[in-house]
Amino acid sequence: MSNKTPGIQIKGLRDSLMVTLDDGSWDDVRSALVEQIEDRQAFFQGARLVLDVGAQVLHVNDLVSLRDHLSERGINLWAVLSESPTTEKTTQLLGMATRLSKPQPVSAKPAVEVDDESAMWINRTLRSGTRIEFPGNVVVVGDVNPGAEIVAGGSVIIWGRLRGVVHAGADGDQSAKVCALELTPTQLRIAGEVAIQPDKKKKSNQAEVVYYKDGHILAEPWKSG
Repeated sequence: MSNKTPGIQIKGLRDSLMVTLDDGSWDDVRSALVEQIEDRQAFFQGARLVLDVGAQVLHVNDLVSLRDHLSERGINLWAVLSESPTTEKTTQLLGMATRLSKPQPVSAKPAVEVDDESAMWINRTLRSGTRIEFPGNVVVVGDVNPGAEIVAGGSVIIWGRLRGVVHAGADGDQSAKVCALELTPTQLRIAGEVAIQPDKKKKSNQAEVVYYKDGHILAEPWKSG
């Protein structure tokens, strides 16, 4: 496998988005980020961005150039997290935060309370290498391609084809559901259970909903009401 395209992980924080970049040359990583933003402008529009650049050594011109590019697209780069002292100093010099005061993202036990109405809305197809993590429900208007992943504390609704990985009810919520217009996931989990992908000789043209009941993950036609 010689695919060198850097991956990008996106996590929803309480009042911002955290984007974690893979290792690689800064030019490649920056290009991958810019491409994601150009492809998904509606999703990023107006966001406060926390950027985790790992061990990247960045100087003033690197960060100023990126900050200006983001600003032109209505995105506020307000924090850069880095293992590099040089990058940390550069970030501070430019008046941006270098650490988060609150516990970082939403994982097993979220620091923020999320009610049943909380949802992240993604108006775009998720491509390979994209990971979305959010403590509430996630709604995607588009496809979830192979190599893309969604981890949600609540339910996941996909107005498109699910062909990647989805973990709903990631904090143990067995009432979470996964709905999609077409269900052929690489892997699908609800709470701690993994769905067995059925052998689909006859392709269903119906939207489906997947849910947990009595120790099993079941699928049935997705009906309104």
